[in-house]
Amino acid sequence: MQRVTKVFYISAIVALLFIIWGVIPESVLPNGNLDHVTSTIQSFLVEKFGWFYLLTTTIFLVFAIYLIVSKYGKIKLGRPGDEPEYNYITWFAMLFSAGMGIGLVFWGAAEPLSHFYDPPYGEGGSNEAARAALQYSIFHWGFHPWAVYAVLALALAYFKFRKQSPGVVSAILEPVLGEKRVKGAWGTLVDFIVVFATVFGVATSLGFGAIQISGGLSFVFGFEQTFTLQLTLIIIVTILYMISAMTGLNKGIKYLSNTNIVLAISLMLFLLFLGPTNFIMNIFTTTLGSYIENLPAMSLRMTPFQEDSLAWTQGWTIFYWAWWIAWAPFVGTFIARVSRGRTIREFVVGVLLVPTIFGALWFSVFGGSAISLDYYEGTNIIQYIDDLGEEAALFAVLEQFPLGTFMSIIAILLISTFFITSADSATFVLGMQTTGGSLYPPNIVKLVWGVIQSSAAAVLLWQGGLGALQTASIIAAFPFAIIMILVVISLIKSFRQEVKEIEMRKKARL
Repeated sequence: MQRVTKVFYISAIVALLFIIWGVIPESVLPNGNLDHVTSTIQSFLVEKFGWFYLLTTTIFLVFAIYLIVSKYGKIKLGRPGDEPEYNYITWFAMLFSAGMGIGLVFWGAAEPLSHFYDPPYGEGGSNEAARAALQYSIFHWGFHPWAVYAVLALALAYFKFRKQSPGVVSAILEPVLGEKRVKGAWGTLVDFIVVFATVFGVATSLGFGAIQISGGLSFVFGFEQTFTLQLTLIIIVTILYMISAMTGLNKGIKYLSNTNIVLAISLMLFLLFLGPTNFIMNIFTTTLGSYIENLPAMSLRMTPFQEDSLAWTQGWTIFYWAWWIAWAPFVGTFIARVSRGRTIREFVVGVLLVPTIFGALWFSVFGGSAISLDYYEGTNIIQYIDDLGEEAALFAVLEQFPLGTFMSIIAILLISTFFITSADSATFVLGMQTTGGSLYPPNIVKLVWGVIQSSAAAVLLWQGGLGALQTASIIAAFPFAIIMILVVISLIKSFRQEVKEIEMRKKARL
């Protein structure tokens, strides 16, 4: 434990205090329990600063696109002779698995169906609602979240591999804040926010992952969905991801990520060809086109004169933007770690384009099938969501097609491997951020963070406090959005200085 920084101790203590706070019931602390306090703060931020989230995420997307076409695109994330550590397939698999794999499985059918009956505009259950449902599902999981990840990951990779800076977020801000502030209290605060958002964001996902796996086992095999089953799943997954974490990036996460992609593509192709194939591909083509066409308008849509639409935007789009920003430290750090040797142009194109297209196809297959079943065949999938929760939507859809049970088993395996990969990646990131940016954090540090994450998920799942933990993580997105704006400024300053130095060296040779 000699290599850990003070951020480790501060973050671990705060995490334990939040877990204790989270299990205190409202009867003991009226209006002072974690759920009430975090919900109040989050509601205030969404209501008063929704415009801020929309503007900042859009700025990150515009900046990412600018880097693709700019003169900075040729800069390599590493030294001139560095080559990529992983091939394209493994690289895409790793960034996708860490980024949002388990979320796509959870929401692939549930979100489009929810938007279909409660659309951002117009009448629910109509043709217009069906188009909007898929368009906004792709919007919420497309360019914007991946731009948030890309900007931070790019900055971390650039400063770590090209400038030989420590691989922590605070080190990126040295061109803006100065060396003294970065190595002092301000740097500690920045790194603490990073760890805070990561711990609670991933702990929440672990809890919800356990809920969906137990929901799948209940739906397919008739298991009773109890806390005991969910706790057992958390313990099993914790053991598996800690074993994986101990083996390092080149074994555990690499192999699991490749497995994730194989399972995800297999499940998607099964449903694509066993389901309404022509309908799905028509939806994919049309929706992708309308998404690109309406992207600027959707990016800045607040509807201040329509209260119902404004509430929808706050509850979905702004919530998602805050959630992606909260997840950026975790996903960004991991993507940066596996991206050494790529050029800025190659990096940004890969991170933005590939996951967005895959996500669009995923929602078209699962969301399109769900809407087709409800709208054209009257299967009433939405009733399963109302009765059993969103975690049942995927299995309810798969049940309607040939080989439905087989596909559900694949889905449960996929959720489990995504579950393990996300937790595995998080322990690596937390270890890296609390050991001064070490690319190979000690196993004991990863073990501590693994136990804290799983304990938080289990305890708060037992007490019904996962929603409060998720809200607490999202609250961290507000100050981190400001940090990310400074990251953009820092990158621009560094790129300009580097290009200037390159031009001076060229002139000197002449």
